[in-house]
Amino acid sequence: MDSSTVKDKQELQLIQRAYRKLLRSIQSDMDDQDRKNIRNAYEIAVDAHKSQRRKSGEPYILHPIEVARICAQEVGLGPTAIVAALLHDVVEDTEISLDEINKIFGPKITRIVDGLTKMDNLFDVASPQAHNFRKILRTLSEDVRVVLIKMADRLHNMRTLGSMPQHKQLKIASETAFIYGPLAHRLGLYAMKTEFEDLCMKITEPDTYQHVAQKLKETKKGRMRYVNSFMQPIKEELDKLDIKYRISGRAKSIFSIANKIKKKKVAFEQIYDLFAIRIIVDIPIKQEKFVCWQIYSIITDFHKPIPERLKDWISTPKSNGYESLHTTVVGPKGKFVEVQIRSERMDEIAEKGFAAHWKYKGQLEDNVYDTWFARVREMLENPVDDAIDFLNDFRSNLFAEEVYVFTPKGEMRTFPKGATGLDFAFDIHSEVGCRCIGIKVDERQVPMSYKLKNGDRLKVVTSKNQKPSESWLQFVFTGKAKSKIRTALKEDKKKLAEFGKETLQRKMRKIKADFTPENMDRLAKHYQVKSHLDLFHGLYTEQLSITKLKDFTVENGKLMLIEVVDPTKVKREVKNTAVDIARKGTGKPRLMINGESAEHLAYSLASCCRPVQGDNVFAYTTTHDGIKIHRMTCPNADNMLAKYGYRVMKAEWVSSFSTSFVADLVINGIDDIGVVQRLTNVLTNVLRVNMRSISMDGKAGYYEGRISVVVNNTSQLNFIIKTLMDEESVSSVTRVD
Repeated sequence: MDSSTVKDKQELQLIQRAYRKLLRSIQSDMDDQDRKNIRNAYEIAVDAHKSQRRKSGEPYILHPIEVARICAQEVGLGPTAIVAALLHDVVEDTEISLDEINKIFGPKITRIVDGLTKMDNLFDVASPQAHNFRKILRTLSEDVRVVLIKMADRLHNMRTLGSMPQHKQLKIASETAFIYGPLAHRLGLYAMKTEFEDLCMKITEPDTYQHVAQKLKETKKGRMRYVNSFMQPIKEELDKLDIKYRISGRAKSIFSIANKIKKKKVAFEQIYDLFAIRIIVDIPIKQEKFVCWQIYSIITDFHKPIPERLKDWISTPKSNGYESLHTTVVGPKGKFVEVQIRSERMDEIAEKGFAAHWKYKGQLEDNVYDTWFARVREMLENPVDDAIDFLNDFRSNLFAEEVYVFTPKGEMRTFPKGATGLDFAFDIHSEVGCRCIGIKVDERQVPMSYKLKNGDRLKVVTSKNQKPSESWLQFVFTGKAKSKIRTALKEDKKKLAEFGKETLQRKMRKIKADFTPENMDRLAKHYQVKSHLDLFHGLYTEQLSITKLKDFTVENGKLMLIEVVDPTKVKREVKNTAVDIARKGTGKPRLMINGESAEHLAYSLASCCRPVQGDNVFAYTTTHDGIKIHRMTCPNADNMLAKYGYRVMKAEWVSSFSTSFVADLVINGIDDIGVVQRLTNVLTNVLRVNMRSISMDGKAGYYEGRISVVVNNTSQLNFIIKTLMDEESVSSVTRVD
């Protein structure tokens, strides 16, 4: 390769080292053609990206090389995927076309590269991310490697986000948490899913992430000593089995531990299951189940098991292929210890998911992914749903927990936890779902909204006069059921819309307006509906009034909206809000949005998360309510940013101002006489804090209270929380998200 394709010799050496590292990471067998394809792809990618650089300043080519390495080493993919990974950005970002790729590498690699090439962002202004993701998933019907390479691409982007602006980091992290993390779980990529979660948290909740990470580092030696003492007597018995085994004591992820701290409302030191001990045996497939249960017996001879926390995913693997035997026992010093028992094959599948599972296809009874892939393909083939509906429906199929139910003939079917009887009906057949009037569970009549439980035997009751209604969407869970219901509803809607269309055509002829797409667009915007279909249907059902046409005048057949100034809307007074209090402070700008003063913008603080000065925040442009300022940890952030990331702007507090914000706190503790008086005394007399509201609910000697306080910034809020925690009757104080 000519050194002129890179800026200097140092960069050339850097690129060559990365390439050699990639070659060393390849685990699968290769023939001469595979080696030639990889070399060709490397040289084409180096030349195509020679003038491009990443935000960090390093040569862009290092990104596709590293994505290819992740595919080879961390996911376990073979040479075809490695070639596609090296080329995954050349069609989108350079002059090279798919035709050129096809001539050199053939149709298989070309299809994968095409699946990885993003669509034009102008294709769907509502959500380019959703459309891009839908295109990627369409390739599931041809080659699942597209999705796996995309996951590797996203993982490397997450690992190297540091050079991006903060608001872009937030957008990418939220999109990752919303769809890529759950998808990694569903494809069995446990290591990738865990890293996604930790990297997202590092961006969205940096303080919490650093706190937990530091605590794990400080307690590492103590954990290892405990694992050794726990395993010592067990090892002696395992050695007698005369089998190969290895033991690891792995700390749980930072994200997992932080979530437990939030849910249980306790300190890090009060989380006892910080780690899991894993025993991995190297044995033939036919002996796996017997040996794993034998090891379980040895463990429970030394440590008392907790029966309700025994999970047998060997007899019934998870739908993502995960197999393992989990038990929790009471170890030394009364600590709960989780032990995972599995074979080397199970461990490889647990870490690398679908890619590893494919390696063992033919050695196992069935492929656990086939049913799920079939459901995804069925969703993708539906011509009705838009990209946002698809993304929501698809995500509902990525939930971790599942239930197993049976048909009247004893056929087992799996559903995500939360699925209902109506989901079961649509899973049997679309027509059965559309005609469903009820469900029988073990011959007992239950409503269609009945939530499925493990072991249920179900029978669908149908009627030829039944048809889906809008309300059905409220109590189905699976994407298949939702898409089929929407299809049926849209067919009915089309029929009624034809009548509304005729009514509108007559009215427009009367006022001498042309019935053109441009005029329909103006009407749809004025009526605030999404489509022409919604417009026609709303006019027929009288949800929309035809009299609103008087808001328009007609010029040469075109509808022109008459501008009317409403004096009541010229200046709207909103009292007693944090926004007003803030703007009445020093008169200085409160926020910077995209690096400029936000005083001239119509913005407000989001009520869903109530930001306080000092919180990490972002600005989000809404459809009708101007700009909303959200906390990065807002419960709605992932959903908004994954679908509408292009609406996000950078937002920063201006430090030189004095203002007030409202924050909500939840307080838990032991209930006794005078607890409310003591808490209010601390807030009003000791801390001198203004309370907006307080409510308390006591039950069985325990209370939960909610207090709204007015604060200046997060430092003051954190001090309030710390002071309240020092009270004897208080066990936890948390800020409401």
